[in-house]
Amino acid sequence: MSMKIGFVDLEELKNSINNQTILVSIMFANNEIGTIQPIKEISKITREAGVLFHTDCVQAVGNVRINVEEYGIDLLSMSAHKFYGPKGVGALYVKKDVEFERIQDGGHQERNKRAGTENVAGIVGLGKAIQIADYNLENYNSKLIKLRNYFVREITGKYENVKINGDLKQRLPGNINVSFPGVDGEELLLKLDGYGICASAGSACSSGSSNPSHVLAAIGLDDIYSRRFT
Repeated sequence: MSMKIGFVDLEELKNSINNQTILVSIMFANNEIGTIQPIKEISKITREAGVLFHTDCVQAVGNVRINVEEYGIDLLSMSAHKFYGPKGVGALYVKKDVEFERIQDGGHQERNKRAGTENVAGIVGLGKAIQIADYNLENYNSKLIKLRNYFVREITGKYENVKINGDLKQRLPGNINVSFPGVDGEELLLKLDGYGICASAGSACSSGSSNPSHVLAAIGLDDIYSRRFT
């Protein structure tokens, strides 16, 4: 990643692809710092190298308008609960003529991609949720961006010892990741909760862990910025 804001280094990616590479998989947007990757540039690199490109869009779908053809995406994964659909159901977009070996055999459901009875109620819920999210996307994003930018202005204007992590422009509308060096995360969360403010010292994926954020460490931040608890 480059510039300590979470973008994939395109030259490093290009140089990492060799004759053994069959697939490149990159997050569309990061769940912790919100940085949105240069997906079109990445897909151009993979296309020229003759390898498939998969993007994990779990954080992006419902927040960013995504055209798989425009972005040059071969495979895309999403999860319904991230755009207010039911939990426990997701979807995988597979470009026509892209073949892969399924990991669950025994039947021909899911167009012969995955065996097992479909969760029809969950699938219908996912479909309706993404329809609503798509319809409301511009208004929803506009509101979130105004709130996010207001928060960033206020917190950086009133406090000196804070650091906003991730890119400030190519970022998910509703994401803010802030480091408070020397402040205990648990104590801060308890005080925020007392004011009715919902916050987290880390991602849901790393809940229960007291280790520094691996995302913040990966973009080169010192331990003082990436640790959750003092």
